[in-house]
Amino acid sequence: MIYESLMTIEEVADYLRVKKRTIYEWLKTRKIPAVKTVGQWRFKKEKIDAWLESQQ
Repeated sequence: MIYESLMTIEEVADYLRVKKRTIYEWLKTRKIPAVKTVGQWRFKKEKIDAWLESQQ
């Protein structure tokens, strides 16, 4: 199911080992791939992994 691969801000911050504030800054500058649904940010794990690979 698609919802299983969606992460919250807290989950993506834990996954990337950064603070939530960092995630919010990245969202503000559109640095990290995300989608806003029903007023909440969600992150696809596959897109986060691809984004990480592209940062190297």
